[in-house]
Amino acid sequence: SSPTMLRLLLLLCGALGCGAQAPLAFTMLQWTRVSKGISVFWGNATLGGRLSHLLEGRNVTQVLPLEPLAAWERRRDAVGNYLTSFSELVWFFSKERAVMIPYTQSLCCRLGCYLFPNGTARSFYEVSLNGTAFLTFHVPTATWERRWPGRDAVASFAQQELTKYPQTTHDLQHFLNTTCVDILRAQSTETGPRSRAPLVLGLTLGVLAVVGMAGGIFLCTGGSC
Repeated sequence: SSPTMLRLLLLLCGALGCGAQAPLAFTMLQWTRVSKGISVFWGNATLGGRLSHLLEGRNVTQVLPLEPLAAWERRRDAVGNYLTSFSELVWFFSKERAVMIPYTQSLCCRLGCYLFPNGTARSFYEVSLNGTAFLTFHVPTATWERRWPGRDAVASFAQQELTKYPQTTHDLQHFLNTTCVDILRAQSTETGPRSRAPLVLGLTLGVLAVVGMAGGIFLCTGGSC
């Protein structure tokens, strides 16, 4: 009957949050594909559901005008230099070990934050290897946690490497807890400058995480673990 159907629809909406305001999100995705010692990068960032940055190869494009041109050009060059350094590091590992891994390694970093209508926020950082959960960053304690179901030596090595550096612990925690959330608050209130925060820092930190685990992946899969 119609009343029964109405009740079912109301229950379904309650379960799915129909009518509830969705959280505002700033999300960054960064993929790295490594084959025969050669690294290829791509990724993007979205702010409030709109594409804000695009990473293709070693080039980062600011799609939304969120930073002044001069500041953006400096950051863009820094990211390009960083990706070049990473590529050289991976190549060095593959040559140093004299082991050219014949299969492709695919790494994905997903990070960002949500701002909910009640003012609360949640941040996240997840890393997958070849489509399987590999590591997550526990933001409240600035610690890395293993998610890899097998080959624990690889995940353990990567976890240890990431834990050594402030860039991938406390700096990352500050970015996710403070910078990222401030970006969303500025977006939601639309007061003052859109944002002068280092938005592309998220992409850089995404690559930083990969650098920390590069040694583990290549050395361990090369047979040293």
